[in-house]
Amino acid sequence: MPANRSSLLVEMSMILSASVIRVRDGLPLSASTDYEQGTGVQECRKYFKMLSKKLAQLPDRCTLKTGHYNINFISSLGVSYMMLCTENYPNVLAFSFLDELQKEFITTYNMMKTNTAVRPYCFIEFDNFIQRTKQRYNNPRSLSTKINLSDMQMEIKLRPPYQISMCELGSANGVTSAFSVDYKGAGKISSAHLRLEPATLSGIVAFILSLLCGALNLIRGFHAIESVLQSDGEDFNYVVAFFLGTAACLYQCYLLVYYTSWRNVKSFLTFGLICLCNMYLYELRNLWQLFFHVTVGAFVTLQIWLRQAQGKAPDYDV
Repeated sequence: MPANRSSLLVEMSMILSASVIRVRDGLPLSASTDYEQGTGVQECRKYFKMLSKKLAQLPDRCTLKTGHYNINFISSLGVSYMMLCTENYPNVLAFSFLDELQKEFITTYNMMKTNTAVRPYCFIEFDNFIQRTKQRYNNPRSLSTKINLSDMQMEIKLRPPYQISMCELGSANGVTSAFSVDYKGAGKISSAHLRLEPATLSGIVAFILSLLCGALNLIRGFHAIESVLQSDGEDFNYVVAFFLGTAACLYQCYLLVYYTSWRNVKSFLTFGLICLCNMYLYELRNLWQLFFHVTVGAFVTLQIWLRQAQGKAPDYDV
């Protein structure tokens, strides 16, 4: 009986299920009830889980072809909208369906709620909208008069969804596939393009303070140049120390915003440079000024260390 049901599903053109997932850690926020429990559908649920762990590393519009079924998803503002449909379901309808889910979810829930959610399926009431929309899109006769697909057709034509290969998906069913080794190598190459975790309030404060310290060093550096030009006895090394301090503060800002290889090591070396510059400028600054610059440097270094790249997501039961 399950095999006959799966064959019947494949022959029909329909949406089978949909989920709303947080991008940074794969936390499922809401999902439709899967009434169909055929073998092929259950297999695709495993792909749902695998994709949810890689959303932060994938483009914002993708398609994964899994035999008789397709998995499509779009991501926006830290939330991904994923759906499973039969392979013959029209692409334009699939992404129009996801677009409707996205607009309704953004309208219903603010970003603060989605970013601070800790329990899986904490917005399960959104399933009511998913079910209603799924029923509409599974009945094209009533749907065609209610939506305009021309904009979505043009958008897909200009920017088609990224086709995810099984190689990129990695391992399935807990067993590493032969091509997953190549994928891991590719992941190392693209590590420079990893996205960092969302900025926190303390991270934003650290960024502003680091910019302030850099600006203060820059202003004092120009004053030191004036002193050198007006007096032969002025030490030019002070100018170098001020400008090195400026560069170190700006580089800390860069490390706080962007991911690079050896990022933590670079941040500690940069903090060391800030300390050395302030030690050399001991005669030109009072203790409070030195304390402020060193403390800000340490605070920014801590925030760089805390804000890591979005790595492997927890194994939620998507």
